[in-house]
Amino acid sequence: MMMETVLSRSVRLMFSGSVAAALAMPAFAQNAEPTGTIQRVEITGSSIKRASAETASPVQMITRDELMKSGKTTVAEFLQTLTVDGAGSLPTGFGSGFAAGSTAISLRGLGATSTLVLLNGRRMAPFARADDGQKSFTDLSNIPMQIVERIEVLKDGASSTYGADAIAGVVNIILRKDFEGVTIKADTGTSRYSDMNQNNLAVTVGKGNLDDNKYNVVFNLEYKQSDSLAASDRKDRAWIGHGDIRPWGYLQNTQYMGGYITPGASSPTPTGALMNPKTGNYTSLGGCSQFSQTVKQDAAGGCLWSQDQFRDIQPQVESINLYTRGTLQVNSDLQVYTEVGYAKRDSSFMLAPVSATPNVVFPASAANPAGVTLYSNELLMAASHPQNIYGADTRLRYSMFDLGPSNHIANNEFTRFVLGAKGSNFGWDWDAGFTHSRSKLYLEWTNQLNMNVLKSALGDPKSKYFPYYIGAQASKNPQSLYDALRLNATSDSSTELNIVDVKASRELFALPGGNLGLAIGAEHRREILHNPSLTGSEDGSSNISYVAADGKTNVSAIYAELLAPVLKTVELSGALRYDHYAKFNSTTPKLGAKWTPVKSFALRGTYTEGFRAPGVAESNPASQSTGNSSVVDPVRCPGGKPAAGGATSLDCNITIGAVKLGNPNLQPEKSKGYTLGLVWDPLNDTNLSLDAWKIKRSNEINPLSYVEAASLPTAIRADNNLVVNGVAVPNTGTLLLSKAPYQNSSYTEVKGIDLDVKQRLRLGEYGKATINLVWSHTASWVRADKSQTFQFAGTHGNCDTSDCAGTPKDKINLITSWDKGNWNVAGTVNYRSDLKNIRYEGAKCAVTFADGSAAPNSACRLPSFTTLDLSTRYNWSKSLQLFASMNNVLDRVAPLDALTYGGMSFNPMDASGATGRYVKVGLQYKFD
Repeated sequence: MMMETVLSRSVRLMFSGSVAAALAMPAFAQNAEPTGTIQRVEITGSSIKRASAETASPVQMITRDELMKSGKTTVAEFLQTLTVDGAGSLPTGFGSGFAAGSTAISLRGLGATSTLVLLNGRRMAPFARADDGQKSFTDLSNIPMQIVERIEVLKDGASSTYGADAIAGVVNIILRKDFEGVTIKADTGTSRYSDMNQNNLAVTVGKGNLDDNKYNVVFNLEYKQSDSLAASDRKDRAWIGHGDIRPWGYLQNTQYMGGYITPGASSPTPTGALMNPKTGNYTSLGGCSQFSQTVKQDAAGGCLWSQDQFRDIQPQVESINLYTRGTLQVNSDLQVYTEVGYAKRDSSFMLAPVSATPNVVFPASAANPAGVTLYSNELLMAASHPQNIYGADTRLRYSMFDLGPSNHIANNEFTRFVLGAKGSNFGWDWDAGFTHSRSKLYLEWTNQLNMNVLKSALGDPKSKYFPYYIGAQASKNPQSLYDALRLNATSDSSTELNIVDVKASRELFALPGGNLGLAIGAEHRREILHNPSLTGSEDGSSNISYVAADGKTNVSAIYAELLAPVLKTVELSGALRYDHYAKFNSTTPKLGAKWTPVKSFALRGTYTEGFRAPGVAESNPASQSTGNSSVVDPVRCPGGKPAAGGATSLDCNITIGAVKLGNPNLQPEKSKGYTLGLVWDPLNDTNLSLDAWKIKRSNEINPLSYVEAASLPTAIRADNNLVVNGVAVPNTGTLLLSKAPYQNSSYTEVKGIDLDVKQRLRLGEYGKATINLVWSHTASWVRADKSQTFQFAGTHGNCDTSDCAGTPKDKINLITSWDKGNWNVAGTVNYRSDLKNIRYEGAKCAVTFADGSAAPNSACRLPSFTTLDLSTRYNWSKSLQLFASMNNVLDRVAPLDALTYGGMSFNPMDASGATGRYVKVGLQYKFD
């Protein structure tokens, strides 16, 4: 029979993605249904057994019950509330990012690319477009919610078991394998404003019992639909969604405002603004009131407008997810299984109309060796154009309201197939399988520009499109002009992953504390990425900069682990993995130790080494991406103060085009991680774990820092140079673009403490309750480049990688649950600590009020943010369960944040404070 001892199964589970899950947290033990005598002994027990069963590695176990009580709709929503999730995660609402339409988790704030996400212990094909054009990651949107059995979050590195990308840890999502019956679950939700409606339906069908029928088949279907939320829909919710934050004391030159005029410059405006060829200053054309909803206008004569007229806060999303697993018990020693998954997610996010004068980047060619076109300089309104007030060819700034807002549409399809077998032979428990997964992404950006048509329509009197009327006179234009001018840019990207793996484990000989466990394994995987740029971006003929990557990777690996109970109170563990790539090899070890002097107390610690191989987007010389980054111009704002000669405060917080170039000579990132902690059960119903952790990631792959790149001759600037004592200073114009190749340069060191305390309360006739406190404290988050070390813990940085969400020092979840009879009530308090409104420790206040004082207060600190979520369930009958949930019960408003670009005037970490109180109701019916 396929019966196994506690030790052998635990070692085997290290390879199946659970890292001794059988010996892990009691939360699973107390909610799991027993499936056999040995498994019950293995995972079920009192608090005393819990301490002695803890592994050397800190693992957070999230049960199915906890997931359902949370009231969250998706796995991503839930995971992004965990205290270990940090800057660099991708929320659904980040619709203007590179990887819009996806979601991701970032453990320890080290980025989604250093967090390995597994499904049933195996990898998935990454999202078909790298975040920031660089970071390959697993899209959590592909995970079905209703059929999740549990989630295990390994909080130390695990490259010795899983290979690359596990530097910050591993998230293993384990789906149900043995369900019987039919369950239908449906829910609907709405905000307190009766918008952002959601509708969800899940059907799960299972048939067969492995013990009696020798087979089991599980099928799950989930459908989700969510309405978009426009920024204008929150215009009455304080500052939420407002681009114009002057009422709260800020400058008009914020990132979501346009149309303002400064000396020698103008931002895009819906009326159009023309440059006086003699003075170099801009003058706005008339008719502002018919376009702009902004009442208090620009004193310099510009036509101010805010993106909240168009922009979404949350996208419109529709998705379907299918998953099935079949298991056949061939005989007592052989089991065959297969998994088939399909997910389709369509999202649409509205953005403001595009500018007529972009600066675009594309691969260099003989026609354009620089690979850059500065339409801000080259696009001219002809002297004979009817709207030209100067009678000479001149530059203009124009936001194309007449073309309409742009929708960013992302349609993603994900498929996954697993065929495997496992069994027991000759004393070995083994598992082998083949995995194929593929991610396909169709992108469409509507209402983009054919720049050749626009250039001739404005500046070539001989063109059939001339004259193109702008602003208040746009109604004169024929439809044929717009048909030629409008471009809907598209791309079809894909990633593919194929893996063959085999794993085996057994017990060897007896040691004083028990039998020595051994596990060995091997795998070969092939990864393929095809990410062409959006149409029209290859040669600068559209307003879109080039973002593309293409290539493949082959990896072969072998690995082994030992679990050695050297004494009854001492357990040692070790693992070693060797990975072979085409250009390099990597050997990663892991060591662990656990000492249990008494049954209710244990000390534990681990040492790990990890690595991350250069991705295709980073290492292929043909790869190139251009995005935006918020920077301080080191030339026009030295030391954080505007330079003499025409610089303004805008230069001290400017958004530029950041060009990243592939480098074929990159080496892998490497890491060393340490944990040291204790597990203590001081009382029968009290469980406590405390772990200190430290991760140092060296040889990091980053583009040249924007500060360095901005100082190089390759940086591209406007020609509004500073004028000192009547003399123009060359190369001091407004920074437009920086070019930065990827390089192995810096290191990041992160350290902190995790605390997990669980108290169970036996209330007699009043039922039972649990209180669980989970706290993550980031004591230090340091990044060093060639010349400087930056401390980001407790600040608003790192803006290069985290959409300026910031790095709070403390995140806390306080989770309570009360059961009485057929009722359950659960509540969660989510807390993030305040942030210094600075880019890094020691820097000046990143944002100031219009009067020059520190913002948002004299202490230059963004407030902390706390929300309360509640949920309840009632078992109407054995078959019918009713449930309801309320997120942000107290309707807390997210603090105003003028620096981040992940949310419109609010921090993306505080998204529930932007949408407001949200209520869901639903039911679940199970057929016998």
